[in-house]
Amino acid sequence: MFRDALPDSAEARRILVGTVCSAVGRGLTLPFLFVYLNQVRGLPAGTVGLLVGWMGLVALLLAPLGGSLVDRHGARRVVLPLFAVEAAGTASLAFVHSTLSALAALTLAAVGSAALWSGQNTILASLVPDRQRQQVFGLSFTLLNLGIGIGGMLAAAVVDIARPVTFQAIYVGDAVSYLIPAAILLSMPHVGRRPATGRPAGPRPATRSGGYREVLRDKAFVRLILFGLTLTTCGYAQIEVGFTAFATHVAQVSPRVIGWALAGNTLMIVGAQLFVLRLLRRRSRTYALAGVGVLFAGSWFVLAAGGVAGQHGRVLPAALGVIGCAVVFGVGETLLSPVMPALTNALATDELRGRYNAMTAILWGISGIVGPITAGPLIGGGRAGVWVAVVVSGCLLASVLAVRLRGRLTPEQDGRAPAPEPHADLPVPRADRPEPLARVGPDGRPAAEPDPACAQH
Repeated sequence: MFRDALPDSAEARRILVGTVCSAVGRGLTLPFLFVYLNQVRGLPAGTVGLLVGWMGLVALLLAPLGGSLVDRHGARRVVLPLFAVEAAGTASLAFVHSTLSALAALTLAAVGSAALWSGQNTILASLVPDRQRQQVFGLSFTLLNLGIGIGGMLAAAVVDIARPVTFQAIYVGDAVSYLIPAAILLSMPHVGRRPATGRPAGPRPATRSGGYREVLRDKAFVRLILFGLTLTTCGYAQIEVGFTAFATHVAQVSPRVIGWALAGNTLMIVGAQLFVLRLLRRRSRTYALAGVGVLFAGSWFVLAAGGVAGQHGRVLPAALGVIGCAVVFGVGETLLSPVMPALTNALATDELRGRYNAMTAILWGISGIVGPITAGPLIGGGRAGVWVAVVVSGCLLASVLAVRLRGRLTPEQDGRAPAPEPHADLPVPRADRPEPLARVGPDGRPAAEPDPACAQH
């Protein structure tokens, strides 16, 4: 099953190797930022929430520029320097001792990460055909979480609040891990460069003058972004601050339990992802996205139950609630990880692919601001119940938005029908038209286009 999920491209397989190597480093630190700054360096919970929100603001401001640079100069020239910047920022976190030094280190790390994710997705999408993208993005996410889980278990075995050097070690290790995918990309000099032809994937003119205006005219993609913004704000953006703050302050579990929760999350993803990929074949992507919102909401209910147990001094049920939250959340991730990037790139044109992928980074930036600056003060101020109500409601709202998106997509874009193989002489249809695909007559020649006035918008 694993071999079936591997891409045909040898270059894509090497990119995936870099993904899992850097993920091990990311796993070392992912669940511990709040704990490190709050309990080791002594920064107030509200201040930590604002600092993490600042990271989201920096990423939000720089993500559009990153997408434009990727389209203009190629992902390679953008991603390689950012690996070095991200490594420097992460290493700097090991030596923070005040709010100001933490702000400087987090700012540097945010600059590095602003276009890394979208740039890497653009590279991976360019190396595989459309029919393989959902499978490859799912495999990439599996390897990402495998690496994160390994890193999380290693960190859980060594971190100790009373010994700051243990946290310094994991941040330095995380920094070093960013250099591995950079070295792999350097070894493939032709990967990640700007397409030479500049030919778009649809009938839109081969021009960049429209820029983000062109992307925002894609009504289906705008709806996808609204869904993603709602879901990430009430889902992923809550992990580093909301989840960890609730677990330590309300459920009253130790940092090691958080590490084991991450391990449980990883085991669920690694064990289930390939089965989920098979389940998703020829099934509606929008319905899968709706399922993600329901699962994320359920995970927060499980965490709330752990919080109630922790408040009554029931240590084991509290720990099980924290771990159970991460496991249920992982089930939702197995649906989201292959579908969201595959749908994004199904709607994108080659000419604007960098900007389409950057828009997904922008929504992460917005949610990265809203999530932490609401979670930190609410939980730190004794209003954990309000926080639970907000994130559960937001996840369910995202499910509704996903269902409503379905009518804007063609069956091919929604995954209910196989994507047509590209024809050498025929353009691929505009992503924002839900009706017409490549219209071909019985002789294989292009059929007449319908009157634009009759097109459904």
